[in-house]
Amino acid sequence: MSYPLTTRFFQKGADFLGVKYPIMAGAMTWVSDPQLVAAISNTGGFGALAGGNTPVDILRRQIEETRDLTDCPFGVNLITLAPLYQDHLALMEEVKPKFVIFAGSFPKGKEVQRMKAIGTKVICFASTQSIAERMVRYGADALLLEGMEAGGHVGHVTLTILLQQVLFNIDNVPVFVAGGIATGRMCAHLLLMGAAGVQLGTRFAVARESNAHPNFKKKFFQTNARNAVSTPQFDSRLPVVAVRALKNKGLEEFNKLQLKLIKALESGEINRSEAQYKVEHFWAGALRLAVVDGDVEKGSLMAGQSVGLVDREMSIREIMEELISDTEKTLLRTKENLCG
Repeated sequence: MSYPLTTRFFQKGADFLGVKYPIMAGAMTWVSDPQLVAAISNTGGFGALAGGNTPVDILRRQIEETRDLTDCPFGVNLITLAPLYQDHLALMEEVKPKFVIFAGSFPKGKEVQRMKAIGTKVICFASTQSIAERMVRYGADALLLEGMEAGGHVGHVTLTILLQQVLFNIDNVPVFVAGGIATGRMCAHLLLMGAAGVQLGTRFAVARESNAHPNFKKKFFQTNARNAVSTPQFDSRLPVVAVRALKNKGLEEFNKLQLKLIKALESGEINRSEAQYKVEHFWAGALRLAVVDGDVEKGSLMAGQSVGLVDREMSIREIMEELISDTEKTLLRTKENLCG
């Protein structure tokens, strides 16, 4: 089946990514493995491996395995806050991926240029207007505008505000958008606003091809949007990136950890860098507990508010077909409304 209107509005993002559909999958630690990434790319979308704090030898193998599973483009997501971040940058210079996506915080200008120097296209997350403008100055080839509705590490500004601040004002690089997106109807309206494409995480996390534990997926299907909450920052001396996840004992334990670390900072037992490392170490372990082991009480259930729109397991192909079909129907309906 052809989708002429969708193809037209997808063109900019599709050309940049080298894919049929500029529908990106969020890079999710313990979830975005080579099989899931390849499945997304092989159905015309754009998958991304989660670098996280993965040991270098394992990340290298994952990149090689993904290349064996697909000839289509995919990205490697690097977390700038990860202890192994500098080692990951060095690895990228060896394996030369087509795309590197900087996430977590924002990269330094020299790091952006370092990746561009090896022929890699650089996509930078932006959770505020100032970060978006800075990433463009640093030389980012594209922006990934993420609202606080998203799951995992998030900023504090909603996508509706970021669209007005950034998408409507930056036109010299492609701007992809993320945060709370789960339907083709929403994709269509974002494309009409000027988005080059969209990124979804939560829907792909519970896809049939996802290796996430059945308990993890079941919890997503049973919950609603208001249960996906963002963690607070208790003290500016411990600047942590907010995390959106489903409420459970694991989330409560993180809040207790913050208070414990703040006391340790006050007493001089640890420095800020050590405290931040313990925070990231907590999330890595808590994610594994939920995604791999299926402990949905003590593990971390990172999910966007779009979890309220996900109620069943579907294959990657079914998800993509539904998104594209509904995007086309919405664009056609909009055209008829405007011209009729």
